[in-house]
Amino acid sequence: MSLANVAYNASYTWADDTVRALEAQMLVPMLGDDPVELGLAGLEEEVVGRLAAMDLYRELFAAAYPDDEEPLTFAHIVEAVASFERTLVSGDAPYDRMVFGDDMRALGGAARRGMKLFFSARLACFECHAGISFSGPVEFDGSPPAEPVFHNTGLYDLDGRGAYPAADPGLRKVTGKGTDMGRFRAPTLRNVELTAPYMHDGSIATLEEVVDHYAAGGRGRAAADSSSRRRRTRISPLLAGFSLEETDRADLVAFLQSLTDERFTTDPRFSDPFRARARAQD
Repeated sequence: MSLANVAYNASYTWADDTVRALEAQMLVPMLGDDPVELGLAGLEEEVVGRLAAMDLYRELFAAAYPDDEEPLTFAHIVEAVASFERTLVSGDAPYDRMVFGDDMRALGGAARRGMKLFFSARLACFECHAGISFSGPVEFDGSPPAEPVFHNTGLYDLDGRGAYPAADPGLRKVTGKGTDMGRFRAPTLRNVELTAPYMHDGSIATLEEVVDHYAAGGRGRAAADSSSRRRRTRISPLLAGFSLEETDRADLVAFLQSLTDERFTTDPRFSDPFRARARAQD
């Protein structure tokens, strides 16, 4: 899942309504074992030792935690990564320049038409991909707490009743509720043209195929409507399906491409710190 504007998320990971802070999210890939990702559980001291062996990190942590006798600790590593992630703010896409900067030429005709489709009641894309991050509820300084929202987009039906793969049941894995089968958090659409493949499991290759998936109301919609009312109730009611001409689909994809923020994606501040340091010294 993209880290663009991640500081504003109401929750983290694809399907866990209990992870509400970046620091808590960091522990999932670092220490988690279902599945094992970084595999650092029990190796925290080794991680600290490896970073402490590098001059750059000793200097950076000493500067960040000047009042601490031990500035480079595992807890500070978690805090530092989360703090960096909060700087990953994307908001200079052509869409932003038109809507918030009054540059009416920032979007071409196709993207403008696609924007109308995106925000139309017929397609209702904005219902799930809402807010400044195009990802649903957000939180910021002074805002009230936001309740995370999860959606079943009809990706799977393994048993005729809407079952998802046993290892990937969505929010149900956390809550144990059958109604949470296949429910996942909507990701941000910012810079989405650069983040293929799509859906939580990468099972759709292109943006055009994503649009077709939603136009169909999810996989197997016809069978679900006719033979399995129980399965249909698990799919988000927002996935009613819709018809699109080829030109409409192209326009919608053009709008999604207008959410690409090239200044963000090429910002040297988000690159390898060792290379950045070398450039600064040249």
